Amino acid sequence: MTKGSNASLSALSENVSSAIISLGWSSPTGEGDADVSVLLLDAGGKVRSDADFYFYNNPVAADGSVQLLGKEPTGDGSEDRISFDLTAVPADVERIVVAASRYEGARFGELDDLKVTLADAVGESLLRFVIEDAGEVSAIIFGELYRRAEEWKFRAVGQGYESGLAGLATDFGVDIEDDEAEPETEPETETEPEAESETAVAEDPAAGIAPDVRSRATLEAVPAPRGPVDAEEEAAPKKRTARPRTAKKKVTPPRAPVKSLAENESWKQARLFPVSALKNDRDRETRATSVLLSVMAQVPRFGRRITAPFGAPSGRMETFTEVSLPHGDTPRRPDGVIRVERAGKLWTALVETKTNGNPLRSDQVQAYMDIAARRGYEAVITLSNDVALEGSPLVDVKIDRRRKHQVALWHLSWAEVAHQAQMLIRHEGVGNAARTWLLQDLLHYLQHENSGCHGFQNMGSAWVPVRNGINDETLCQGDPRALEVVESWERLIRQVCLRLGGELGQKVLPAQRTRRGADPGARRARLADQLCLEGRLQAELRVEGAPGLLTLSADLRTAKLRTSVEIPAPEQGYPLTWAKRLVRRLAEAPADLHVETLVEGGTGGPRGTLERLRPEPADLLPKDNATRITGFRLSLFKGMGSGRGSAESGFIRSVDDAVQRFHSSVVVHLDAPASGRTAAKERAAV
Repeated sequence: MTKGSNASLSALSENVSSAIISLGWSSPTGEGDADVSVLLLDAGGKVRSDADFYFYNNPVAADGSVQLLGKEPTGDGSEDRISFDLTAVPADVERIVVAASRYEGARFGELDDLKVTLADAVGESLLRFVIEDAGEVSAIIFGELYRRAEEWKFRAVGQGYESGLAGLATDFGVDIEDDEAEPETEPETETEPEAESETAVAEDPAAGIAPDVRSRATLEAVPAPRGPVDAEEEAAPKKRTARPRTAKKKVTPPRAPVKSLAENESWKQARLFPVSALKNDRDRETRATSVLLSVMAQVPRFGRRITAPFGAPSGRMETFTEVSLPHGDTPRRPDGVIRVERAGKLWTALVETKTNGNPLRSDQVQAYMDIAARRGYEAVITLSNDVALEGSPLVDVKIDRRRKHQVALWHLSWAEVAHQAQMLIRHEGVGNAARTWLLQDLLHYLQHENSGCHGFQNMGSAWVPVRNGINDETLCQGDPRALEVVESWERLIRQVCLRLGGELGQKVLPAQRTRRGADPGARRARLADQLCLEGRLQAELRVEGAPGLLTLSADLRTAKLRTSVEIPAPEQGYPLTWAKRLVRRLAEAPADLHVETLVEGGTGGPRGTLERLRPEPADLLPKDNATRITGFRLSLFKGMGSGRGSAESGFIRSVDDAVQRFHSSVVVHLDAPASGRTAAKERAAV
């Protein structure tokens, strides 16, 4: 779509009773972010009350018409997803405005690839609008849904506000209260830690709250209806009530493990979810499904994290196993069923589980898709050790487009489940010690060698032939085995990002230097040809807080893994000062760390190991004083595992270890990137 254009949703799809709008962007520094907000407007273009303003502290409408689903990682950034039940939107609401805002003086012109997309109820993308002229604004209306002749349309807006979220909200009639007028000693009350309702509290108000509202203005909560008051009370001066804190109490396990009371290490602690009785794959699948679904139901925040990306509403969740559903002459038994109730409506998903590297079967998934379509269920969720790739489905199923009710097919990796549990346990907390313990036991179960829930573990049957073909130079371009290895490599990188992100409590995403909307299959074919020519697999990881992209290269000819990061040169100071400061910051880094000076023009600059450079940092400076230094590249080399799996000597384990070691021993000692345009200029120089 172009700016100002509009489109009728019913003309694009039959499944527009609900829709999902996604706002996306990327940042040159990997640090840039924004908060989404939604406003419901009446015929006069104003909110009916402050309750019609949905943002990080008010994410869900009571009638289920609006739900902020949160952020989802993408190949080159992240996107915020918002679910709309258009059948539940009140009749006096004429327009729905979808906007985003930045904070702490940040502007949208510092972000790249600003876009909004809209998908129907089954996840099929209907339209896309790219904003190319954001400029120096801190809030933007991306688009709006509006009624015309009993149908919904979408308009691409792209209007910016220099006054930020507060200015945007005020324009639409939201009352803003100035925090600066409040006494600094204003008492605060804390919500009950047991309350897990996502409609009442924000996930984490300290992360990603728009300071246009947080530091200068705060939106007042909508007051409850008041009962009758007597004249004395009415005449008395009104005492300002304390604003409740919306943060859930953070409960995480202690960093230092509690000393065990066991006599010796051979004693095994009793577990709620034991793995000793698992004898075959069927036992593993049954146990893993029951364990996961039961914890999802008992820990609402965890269950919400798992189901929100699939369009599930925020509400009361119940989960089931061993369910029998009619299908022809033979009833089918899906591994599990998830049901969520919200505002009197049910959202239902069938779950098909595989463990221990077993592949999903197309006939099984097809049968569940047919059952779900006939019974009016919303989704089928497949769960296995494999990792789904963009544009490359794990199983091929036929979707009958003639059916009025369409079913969405989603895939979840066990590595993603472990990542979400790890994020809540170690970094965010769930507000309750008992629920934290449940998540810990779930994570222990998933990580046990006998559970079969370990994530991507095998580079596939093409791995050894491709390595041999590269070594003896017999691998030709166009060989389908090279493409299979490239796909396995991409799955591995996505899993490495999940594991590192879970350890750090930060976003770690694979970065791809391709245009948005480019064909993923064509990109992988080019990488396969590059593998045949150069014998190398390469990937870039965007780690939140790192000074640059973390680059990973696997050279199949030399059996070496190289992890590296490029640091832009400071804008001020002297080159010798830069070199000394860099060596000083790397005092705890490995002695075999390679440091290379990047110079203007791309020609190779001085280089050496950290062990040699520590006594003489000046060796990093070019002999020609006129040569301009643009940055430094830090690299670690490691032997590559020979096997195709994740055993001690396997390739997958060696890649995981290389990334973990490089980040923990090198990247953590470096300065965080500068914010805003300064970082963008430094990256452009490098």
